[in-house]
This record gives sequence, C-alpha cells and structure tokens, in this order.
Amino acid sequence: MECFTPIPSSFSSSWSSHTWFSPPPLGVKSNSKLISLSRKCRSSNKVGSRCMSMGQTANENSGFSYKKLMHFALEETNLHTSLVPSPLQEKYSSLLAMDDKTELQMLSFEAPKIRLLRSLGIEGSDGMQVLDFAAFPKPEFDLPIFCANFFTAAKMNIIVLDLNPLHDIMDQKDYKEKYYKDLIPLGLKYSELLPWGGKLTSESLRFFSPIVIWTRFASSPHNHSVLFSAFKEYYQAWLELMDRSEEERDASQIAHNCEAQHRYLTWRAEKDPGHGLLKRLIGEDLAKDVIREFLFNGVNELGSKTFLDYFPEYRCEDGRVNEKRSMLGKSFENRPWDARGEFIGNGVEIV
Repeated sequence: MECFTPIPSSFSSSWSSHTWFSPPPLGVKSNSKLISLSRKCRSSNKVGSRCMSMGQTANENSGFSYKKLMHFALEETNLHTSLVPSPLQEKYSSLLAMDDKTELQMLSFEAPKIRLLRSLGIEGSDGMQVLDFAAFPKPEFDLPIFCANFFTAAKMNIIVLDLNPLHDIMDQKDYKEKYYKDLIPLGLKYSELLPWGGKLTSESLRFFSPIVIWTRFASSPHNHSVLFSAFKEYYQAWLELMDRSEEERDASQIAHNCEAQHRYLTWRAEKDPGHGLLKRLIGEDLAKDVIREFLFNGVNELGSKTFLDYFPEYRCEDGRVNEKRSMLGKSFENRPWDARGEFIGNGVEIV
C-alpha cells in the first residue's frame, strides 16, 4: 500500500506513536538566545505576505510550497464570510527556530461562525515543510472541525486531512447523517488516490470521520497535485457546510457543543503527534505555549475539565498522564469504513 521509498526509522511510525512528525534533533540554544530570536521575523496579516529572512527554500525553488494552500484557503473563506484578524495574531506571528534556519509562520482569524481559523507553516532549509491548518466553529454551531496536518521531507509526505466530527459519530447517527452523508463520494474519490497510510490507533480513530484522508506517499509533482486538489475540495465542502449551518439557540446544546470542542482540544493539546517537532525546533517551554495558546487555543478557556477527566484510562498510579498514545495497544492497518461510510472496524484486522 505504501508507495514511498524506505525512510529513516524516526519517520516510520504512524499516528500510533509520537515520532512520525519529528525530524532529527536540532542543536539547542539558550533560552535567552531563543527569546531574542522569537520575534526576529514577523509577518503581516495580509494574504501573500512573506517573511524570508533566511532566503528561499529548496521547496520554493522547485515550485512546491504549502503557502499556495494558505493563499487559497484565505481567499476562498473571504468569498463565504468576513474574516478579521484574531487577537492571537499580535503575539503569534513568526518564530525563527533554534537552528537559525527554520521558520515558523502563524496566521489567525475569526469570522461570524468561526471561533478560530489558524495556520502554522514551517519551512526548513533542508526542504522540510509543515502545514497545520484548522478551522474551529463557534459553540453556537455544531460544525465539524476542519483539520489539515501535512508534513513533507525531501522524499516523503505524511498527511492527515479531515472534517473532524465535533460529536461522536459512532453513537450519534443523526450527526453523521447531517454532515457526512453527502460527502462520502468525495471521501471515496481521494481515498483511492491517496491510500490509507497504515496503523492508526483506536483512540485516535474516534476523532476522525469516514472521509478522513490518512496517507503517506513519495514526493512528486503528481502526488502533490492530488493533495492540493484534495485540500481544496475538502475545504470548499467545509465552507459550504458552514454556509448552511444555523445558529443554535438552546443553551444546553450550546454548552454541549462547547464541551465537545473542549474535549477535542484537550486530546490534541496532550497527544498530538506533532509536539515532538515543535519541541525540537523551538524548545519545550515555547512549544507548550504555541500548542496550548495558539494551535489548540480554547483548551484553557472553553472548559475546566482536565485530560484525565475526559480520558481517565490514561491515569498512572501516581496521578500523571500516561505518555503512551494508545492504552489499548490496538491500531487499524486498513481503512475501517466501507464504501457507504459505515464503520467496519470490528471486522478489520487490528494489530
């Protein structure tokens, strides 16, 4: 199934481990040096703004850059709603990593139905690129959460693209029917072009929809073209769902939506596999701040429950959170949904 050439062991794991998103260790600089670098390169809120203190990367020279997707996403969003810069933009704009070469660029916006639309782009001098793009609805709307996590190294790509369900689609069939019934053909189209990427933990699976694209592939113009098309069609589908969504008036349902989003954010802030990359790039303290205050903003504001309140199975005897990604130790080697979008995980090989 995997169509890429052999890769280093540090990249060989999937969402079942912490390491798939992690490059080789970088040199560590002092905290004072990091602070002096952290605002060295600042970007504006305008689409197309550039922050290139380190010059062009190899990816840009070859014409491949995730910036193209961000330009598309912001332009397309502005056709559907009115974006305004988020207050987060003042603090989270640009960072230069501890290697003095890798750039992290951040954008964040709000809209009438969108609590936070944000992106993190990373470009390294070695051709590494990362795009972490998400759109979180306001609690008055039960929209899915748009999620695009793309990692590219010189020869390989690790991709997650989905409309993450706000509510449990295993138990709430009406929610699944409401948002995913008409999107199954779209998911089938790209699941054939971008095959299943291998082991996915059963714990992670609860945050994905039947149309999730989880894949790994070799870098090539064709594969990147398919990925860009998938991103565009998935995001356009999400925007159309947003256009049709109606504001919830019932206070209890709004509270239910709020807790569901807080649960999602709490999981991602604790177990997202991209944490290792950020720690290597900017250090543990700053990475934690970016993760909790920017990438998964709301984890400290939308609710007071802790990770262990939501996921008590991860509690260690001493009260700490178990660092394992999976407590069940099970993962899905093959796609656990059929062509109708029905979950068939109980009949799929679990390893």
